Amino acid sequence: MQVDAVVLDIDGVLVDVADSYRRAVVESVDRVYGETIEKDDIQRFKDAGGFNNDWEVTDAAALLVLARREDESFDLVTFTDAIAERGGGLDAAKAVAQDRLADDAADRVLDAWDPDQLRDVFQTLYLGSDLYRELEGGDPPFDAPGYINDEPVLVDSETLTALHERYAVGVVTGRPAAEADIAMERVGLELPADHRFTMDDWEQGKPHPHALTVLGERFDAERIAFAGDTLDDVTTAVNADAEDDERVYYGIGVLTGGLTGEAGREKFAAAGASAVVESVNELVDLLE
Repeated sequence: MQVDAVVLDIDGVLVDVADSYRRAVVESVDRVYGETIEKDDIQRFKDAGGFNNDWEVTDAAALLVLARREDESFDLVTFTDAIAERGGGLDAAKAVAQDRLADDAADRVLDAWDPDQLRDVFQTLYLGSDLYRELEGGDPPFDAPGYINDEPVLVDSETLTALHERYAVGVVTGRPAAEADIAMERVGLELPADHRFTMDDWEQGKPHPHALTVLGERFDAERIAFAGDTLDDVTTAVNADAEDDERVYYGIGVLTGGLTGEAGREKFAAAGASAVVESVNELVDLLE
């Protein structure tokens, strides 16, 4: 690919979030509504697109749980397929729920649906009580140790050193800035503030190409590789390549998130990935 800049996602690439963010999705819905989805079901929402923000995954999962109470035929596959057909994301999930349910049933679902409560519960589970008070500015609804403290590191320090030696390095993540700081410190990745984009830095989020094209310009790069673990990550690179006539962007799928094995490779390829790697630690050899 002969790139001169490498941009990394955080979740599922630098740190494993299966038992942190994804666990918080499942348990938040269960705490609020007394039933939930399976952890593996989260990937169906991710593959539908538009769910880079795990608060919105939680909200969509809650919609599914509430809709199933009204209509037992309201299943995960049909729901997420319909979301994908509408372009993905939480607005599509809400529209699908309203369209597939009778008017009175849809009203009951939306009356019971409480994204604010879900977010509070999610942040308490993920951050833990102390960090919740520090970052959210109030008392959590219950005490929790915080799943953020136990996220396994997926990237080797040698990989980060080699990338820094060879390329301009940046980050594009759906995490809030404070949570991105924690993850980057955990893995030992130090970057200037203008070499990263978080949830707090641009409104659209992935797969909108803005963050990636701005980094390409800041790096004065000709060819940029973006490595991520979701289809939205690859689509971000595809969209950036279509929007920016001055540079070439490559989307690289990483199989340490929800997409794994041959099925994961096929989904990445279908989304337009230029390459797929088993882990971020293969990036250096790939790019050389």
